[in-house]
Amino acid sequence: MTTTRRGFLGLTAAAVAAAPLSAQAVRATKYLYHGKYGDGVGIASYDTAGKVTSTGVLKGVADPSFIVRSGNVLYAVNEQETGAVSAIAIDAPGKLRLLNRQPNEGSGPCHLAVANGYLLSANYGSGDVSVHRLRADGGIGSQTDLVKHVGDQPHAHQIVAAGNYILAVDLGTDSIYTYTLASGKLTLKQQLTLAAGAGPRHLAFHPSGKFAYVANELNSTITVCSYADGKLTALSSQSTVPAGSPTNYPGEVIVSPDGRYVYLTNRGHNSIAVFATSASGDALTLKATPSAGGVWPRHCIIDPTGGLMFVSNQNSGNIVTFAVDLASGNLTQKSSFSTPTPVCVNV
Repeated sequence: MTTTRRGFLGLTAAAVAAAPLSAQAVRATKYLYHGKYGDGVGIASYDTAGKVTSTGVLKGVADPSFIVRSGNVLYAVNEQETGAVSAIAIDAPGKLRLLNRQPNEGSGPCHLAVANGYLLSANYGSGDVSVHRLRADGGIGSQTDLVKHVGDQPHAHQIVAAGNYILAVDLGTDSIYTYTLASGKLTLKQQLTLAAGAGPRHLAFHPSGKFAYVANELNSTITVCSYADGKLTALSSQSTVPAGSPTNYPGEVIVSPDGRYVYLTNRGHNSIAVFATSASGDALTLKATPSAGGVWPRHCIIDPTGGLMFVSNQNSGNIVTFAVDLASGNLTQKSSFSTPTPVCVNV
């Protein structure tokens, strides 16, 4: 199967008197970091209502299309033909400093995970997974492994740390690979192959750890899998959009902190699919598909409170904030923040 990643591409006296409240507002200010195609990691603040305000850009980070945080360090892919990964120190909230950059011997890195002192990156273009040792200061050290997926045009799209295992989702081979990681080396434990042409892109786990939900980019479905001791078993699949919808490519999939709801971005239908989980998490019911508030919703994330969701709409150039109803799972659009080609948000 032939796919192109970017083609899915697109002061008054009153104020002085209120000083104590202002201090509270400062404490309530939080920060988000957003990736894009081009130069730089975007830095922005957001308030308790979810309004986003730009506070700057860390230049010198090329094509940071995915960002992950580990403690006070951000790690970013450099999604270019000659792939690399970058480490960025968070010196203070909203204050970033580039630590270093390392080549990862792959092409088109698009996803990252941190596990047991190592940084793992999934390379879409070359269809492999790279492993780097992490330094004591959070910088990226030497590469310790590079594992190629075997198949017709492999496209490693996501890497996930799951307990003692590492899972790699590959769109090109319609497979999810489970590895063990020891002394910086990956060893294959299982390969689960989904329906031909499904194009698995990303997965997310239920809080119980017993089930995973796989967003399939190419046939616009979501697959529920059981999970135990590194082994995934596919249980059921269903569409991510209503019947009669335009051609659609799922992007990100996430799970609410309490495990009651699963959210998935629909690129093409330009919506957020809201699924309710069964009591155990072994089944999903599509509840709604509200508008994403823009075009080509690539990524989404729920903030630590569980009450706000940020959706990056790549082709319309905006990050939309939604209020999340913790009881019903429903989404209500609150605000929209304009920024060029947002493809990832981290909070």
